[in-house]
Amino acid sequence: MSNVSSVYVGVRRAHRGALITISIIGLVLGAIGLVWPQATLFTVAIIFGIYLIASGIFRIAAAFMQDEVTAGMRWLSGILGAFVVAAGIFCIADPVASLTVLAFVIGIGWIAEGVIDIVGGVRSVVKPRWFAFVSGTLSIVAGFVMFVLPTLALAAFVIVASILLIVVSVSTLLTLPPKRAFADTYLL
Repeated sequence: MSNVSSVYVGVRRAHRGALITISIIGLVLGAIGLVWPQATLFTVAIIFGIYLIASGIFRIAAAFMQDEVTAGMRWLSGILGAFVVAAGIFCIADPVASLTVLAFVIGIGWIAEGVIDIVGGVRSVVKPRWFAFVSGTLSIVAGFVMFVLPTLALAAFVIVASILLIVVSVSTLLTLPPKRAFADTYLL
C-alpha cells in the first residue's frame, strides 16, 4: 500500500466512530427530506432566519465594541446589522416568501454560471467546447425553472439532495476500513 493510501486508511480508521455517526445522521436527514420535503424547506427557512438574526445582532454589537474602526464604519456595520436582523425576522415570519427569495437567488446564480460556461466554450477556455455549451445551457434552464416554479424547484432540490445524502452516507459506511485495535490506529 502506498504512503498516501495508508494515511487515508489510517485517518478513516481513527475517525471511524465519527464517520459512522455522521453517516447515520445523513441517512436520517435524507429520509426526512424524502418523506417531508415541504417541512424540510420550512425548517431550513426558520434556521436561516435564526442565523440571520444572530449574525445581525453580532454586527450591531461589533459596531458598539470596535474602537479601532472609524465612526462611519461603525455606523455602517450597525445599520447593516439592523438590516440583517430584519431579514431574519422576515424569514421566520414568512418562511414561504423567504424560500421564494432563496430560489430566485439560486436561479440568478445558476443563470450567471451558465453564461460563464457558454462564454468559456466560445473562447475555448473549456475543453471540450461542447461540454461548456451543454453545461451552460442546463444551468440557464435550471435558473429559469427556479424563477418560474420556485416552490416546485426547491422541493425537487430537497428530494435530489436527500437522495444524494443517503447515497453518500451509505457509501461512507460501506467503504470504512475494518476496525482494528486502538494501537494500530496511529500506525500510518
